[in-house]
Amino acid sequence: MKEPDEHSGPGRQERADAVDREMAARLLPGPAVRALGFWWEKNAAAYPDGTPGAHTIRYTPGRWAQISPWPGALAATSAGGDASVSRAEVASAVADALRRDAFREALVATYVWGKGKRGTPGGSGPSALDKILAFDGLDTVLAAAVTATREHGASQGYAALLGQVPGLGPAFFTKFLYFTGVAVPPAQGPRPLILDRVLARRLRQLAAAVGRASGHDADGSIAAWVWSDGNWSPHRYQVYLSFMHAATEQLTAGNSWPSGAAPGLLELALFTTDWDTSG
Repeated sequence: MKEPDEHSGPGRQERADAVDREMAARLLPGPAVRALGFWWEKNAAAYPDGTPGAHTIRYTPGRWAQISPWPGALAATSAGGDASVSRAEVASAVADALRRDAFREALVATYVWGKGKRGTPGGSGPSALDKILAFDGLDTVLAAAVTATREHGASQGYAALLGQVPGLGPAFFTKFLYFTGVAVPPAQGPRPLILDRVLARRLRQLAAAVGRASGHDADGSIAAWVWSDGNWSPHRYQVYLSFMHAATEQLTAGNSWPSGAAPGLLELALFTTDWDTSG
């Protein structure tokens, strides 16, 4: 399955494929490598094992009082003030939930982590999650996605979730896939990574520069189409994973990053790092 536009025409898809091939060959340009190198210099002490496990967010448990089931790894919703939770702690909570087939609990842990301080009482965070949890087929969909990821790979897990649960889009269900992949790695292919609007815009920036340089996308319209702000196809998600894993190897091979750095670290770095493609 290619991009989600039945009116795109073969020429447009061929140009998108050509830009993808150029990106895979060129990977990160010099300005991006330098910016990410600076990011590592500033953050090396925070992530000494080369993974984003220590990446911690703050959230307000009391704002999620309406949500059930509530993961035991998160602070009680009756607690006052703010709390914090790291990726490693969420990964552990998800692994525990999956051992019990508690798929909703795993989703809640990843959703609350993803929202962080943006979750407000009755607001888009808790109210949206409440509606997602009310979907009758949620357990079946989540279980199918976990199985598809484990047995067939990350893009198949992505396909199993895309458009299946009202209100649960890729920006949040890829967080579920990411933590699921940490707990239960796929039997084949790269592990899932988070893909949201910010990361898509970083890839759009790269694709537009490559498209201009190669002549496949002089005006950036192809980059804007394939790296839109949401609703990415399973094919696009696979392109994203392949690029991120290859770019991580590029950074480690060039000594910009430590040997053995995880692609999840690049996802985190790209989320917080921008650069000028002109250098």
